[in-house]
Amino acid sequence: MNSIVQLLPLEDCDREQFIKDNQEAFNFGAMDEFGLRDEHFEEEGQIISRDTIEHSINNGQAYRIVDECDNFVGGAVIKVEAEKGDLDLLFVSPAVHSKGIGYAAWCEIEKLYPEVKKWETITPYFEQRNIHFYVNRCGFHIVEFFNKFHPDPNETDMDFEESNEQFPDGMFRFEKIID
Repeated sequence: MNSIVQLLPLEDCDREQFIKDNQEAFNFGAMDEFGLRDEHFEEEGQIISRDTIEHSINNGQAYRIVDECDNFVGGAVIKVEAEKGDLDLLFVSPAVHSKGIGYAAWCEIEKLYPEVKKWETITPYFEQRNIHFYVNRCGFHIVEFFNKFHPDPNETDMDFEESNEQFPDGMFRFEKIID
């Protein structure tokens, strides 16, 4: 499916809705995997906390994903330093899953940052949709598996304890090298 999307810089007046939409999308993935028995929440009822999203927005460039009918259908937060890019957050509204929105958004991100030669992102082990998306659709490769035996070297001990508690089965790190 060839969807057409735009990436619009996040406006301050839309920040609250961006956070809510992001939480809805992340919760959908967890509920899809675990149902009501999910215990992977960062804060009460949210798989990703407001603080995590706000930290991401404050330290990167946030975009709203807009479809051809001018509907907000997702968002992304990117961090770029020279030729290295981090896809900090990427989410699509569950109402438009499997319509090519995420892939179209990723293509737009690559166009916006042609200087980036290496992209990185992470996702929890249980997010099969994300793993499929990054590997099979976007061309990323799984390059590392963070877990209790191999912690993320960029995390503090406190971050590791929180991450290990929330995602005891680990997180995958992905890379995409652009030739």
